[in-house]
Parts: sequence; structure tokens; C-alpha cells
Amino acid sequence: MNREDPKNAKMRTDRPAQADVIPRHDAAPGQFRADHPGDSFSGSSGVLFEQAMAQTRMAICLTDPNQPDMPIVFANRAFRNLTGYEEEEIIGRNCRFLQGPDTDPEPIEKIRTAIETEDVTVVELLNYRKNGEPFWNALHLGPIYNDAGELLYFFGSQWDVSNVRAARAQEHTAREMARELSHRMKNLFSVITGIVNITGRTRGITAEAQEINERIQALGRAYETTLDEASTGFIELNTAIRSILAPHDPDGEHLTLDGNGLSVPFALISGIGLVLHELADNAKQHGAWSNGSGHVKVAWERQNGDSPPNVVIHWTETGGPPVTTQPDASGTGHIVMDRLIRISGGTIERDWHEDGLRARIEFPIGTKNR
Repeated sequence: MNREDPKNAKMRTDRPAQADVIPRHDAAPGQFRADHPGDSFSGSSGVLFEQAMAQTRMAICLTDPNQPDMPIVFANRAFRNLTGYEEEEIIGRNCRFLQGPDTDPEPIEKIRTAIETEDVTVVELLNYRKNGEPFWNALHLGPIYNDAGELLYFFGSQWDVSNVRAARAQEHTAREMARELSHRMKNLFSVITGIVNITGRTRGITAEAQEINERIQALGRAYETTLDEASTGFIELNTAIRSILAPHDPDGEHLTLDGNGLSVPFALISGIGLVLHELADNAKQHGAWSNGSGHVKVAWERQNGDSPPNVVIHWTETGGPPVTTQPDASGTGHIVMDRLIRISGGTIERDWHEDGLRARIEFPIGTKNR
């Protein structure tokens, strides 16, 4: 099989662009559901899954980490169009069959680490179509759990970025790609929010659906304002924190932020964003923001003591209702925060004072001097 020079990897003019391929009927999603009747996901709908997977133009596959060599168990039509392989040539194989002689081992190692730690990662790597044509693949990989918290699958979405890389003029083109990704992510968050709303109404769990959507919206705000900086691998923490917390203080009188200038790895944004959202939501329901007169101060700093260095975030509530007993730690918000922080390798300390919560959160930020 002939391999083309990756420097010349780009979309061919004699083949429709990926965005122009409009799937009409794809039996793969329905077949996957039939083959896995025992798998269910909180807030999901089988019909919506089939329609979304069949109609999306983004290449998507699922792999099973509970089987030897983590084989692909589902690939939608967009994935088959992207790679040139038929379904029977894909199912049961590990995703490495798309790699070739010029695939860089560095993104492969990042993928391996994300799988071992059950983390989310985004990498660009050189893959090869069935006909031997190389293409640059922007791969988004993440775990999928069932209601019991058990790992069921890894989700992978692929985007052919060959033409983007071929035209990239360092920082300018990277920012253009970030804006395109921002647009795609906004659309993706909108689709997810819509599915959650529909499922909540049809199942009579609108309150739970609203709670999930508030977390999704917090993630969306964090990413929306930081994607332009993502090409450097680091983003300014001040920008992300302001975008996450500003909606909770519309008049600007009950929130103080202190800590401009610190940058953190882009991968930390989801964890930091959701943790701050949970703290803010708790403050609105039970803490300093629940009585209209309380105040929250959020400060952050870099701590260089041990290796690797950490970013330390201090959350301080004052002026709220008196705290007479320590709140229950078994609530969903506590569980979400503790799990996200643990997965990121961080820690959280909560100290309940009479006038409000004091929390100290640490996240590792690597060894670069930012």
C-alpha cells in the first residue's frame, strides 16, 4: 500500500469535503443499540441517539475498554466516510489500525495516558485512509459511564484538519481554528442541552434536567472565552473564572476576584469550571448569595513548593446565613466536585465558619513557568 508524504496531506478536490457528506440513512446506530440492550445512560434517549449519530457530520466511534485490546464497537457513517473503511472492516479492531509509518508517537502517548486515567483529551495525529492517503485527525477522546459510575466505553470524535494544518501560519491560523472549534462546541453544547431538556420533559424530571444543563452551560462559558488561547496549551485563569462566575453576580456587588496574570493548562478548565459552578450554586441556595447581602471572594495563586507546582484557589464566603451545622457531604454537588478534583490530581479543603464556607482547592499545573 502506497503512503503519501504527510507534508502533502490535504483534502482531495475529486472527493467531497467532509462537511458536504450528508448521511441520509445509517443503520449502524440502531444496530449498536440492538447489540447492547443492557447499556443505558442517565438522561439519554435511544431514538435521539440514533438520529444524532446518523445525521451528524462529525465522525464518531465508540470503543469498549472492557474487552481485550479495546476494540471499536460502533462507528457512524461520517467515520466510515472519513476513513474509507466499511463497517465490517472497522468493528472489532483497535483504533491504531488508522496509524501509519509517519504517525507521531507523542499524541499516541497522550491517548494512552487518557485511557489509563479515564480522562478527556484532544490531540492531533496523522492517520491514514484505507487507500493509503494520509490526513491530519483532530481527535477528541473521553470516557462514558453508566448510572453506577462504571466505565462502559470511550467516545471518540474525529475531524479532518489536513487543510487547516496545510494552511496554518503559526498563531494566526491556530486562532482561526480555535474560533471554528468554538462555533462547533457552541453547537454541540446546544444539542446536548436540547436533548437533556426533551428527556427531562418526557420523563418528568425537569428539575434534574435543569441541574445538568446548568453544569453544561458553566462548561460552555469557560471554554467559549478561552479557546482563542488554547493553541499555546495554556490559558489565563482570570478570563475563565470571570466567565464562569459573572452570571451569578449580575450587579457586580457581591463578588470579588483577586489573582490576575496566572495561566494554567487548557485541560484544567473543565475541572476548575465545574468546581466553581458547584460552589457558586451552593452559595446561591444555602450560602452567602442566598440572602441578598452576602459576599464571595475568589483568589488564586501559584504555589511553587513541591514539584509539580499547583494553582491554589481560595473561595471565601461572608455575610451569609449563620452556619450552625456542617452541611451534608453526600449531595450530588459534593460528589461531582470531589471526583473532578481527584481525577485532576488535586485536593479540596472545606472549612465551615459561622458566616460561611472557606474552601481551598489545589490543581497541579505542570512544570512550565507560566
